[in-house]
Amino acid sequence: MAGRSNVGKSSLINAILNRKSIARVSHTPGKTQAVHFYLINSRFYLVDLPGYGYAKVSQSVRRTWDALVQGYLDSSDDLRLIFLLLDSRRVPPAADDLRMHEWAVATGADERILLTKTDKLSNNELAKSRSGIAAELDLDQKSLIACSAVTKRGIEDVRREIASRL
Repeated sequence: MAGRSNVGKSSLINAILNRKSIARVSHTPGKTQAVHFYLINSRFYLVDLPGYGYAKVSQSVRRTWDALVQGYLDSSDDLRLIFLLLDSRRVPPAADDLRMHEWAVATGADERILLTKTDKLSNNELAKSRSGIAAELDLDQKSLIACSAVTKRGIEDVRREIASRL
């Protein structure tokens, strides 16, 4: 799981695992400052990478996070799937999001874009967002999974993506 600070990674992880507090949810961006490994049913790891972008931390700490994330992506032999979480309300995606997308593609692992916080958009707004993000990433908009940890929209789709690689 990769994405900006405050994109909803922890909330989405909890929704996918159908648990309330596996991943620590904070209202302060940048709380995930390490790579967190969650062993799921003794079968696979779900990995939560530190958020990038907005966080009240120094530039040197941000550079450390970048090195940590890129190092993990480059060196993980067991990496099968990268979920890149993008806030559905941010069109176009930020430069940091585009860079993470490029890193994910460079790994050779499958990548799925998850549009988070879709409960905050109307269906028309979501359609425009999906179209704009897909165009910016040069992807088919049908490949984007619209998600909400609040309404549970898209959670089963994410679970199917995980299960298809086990």
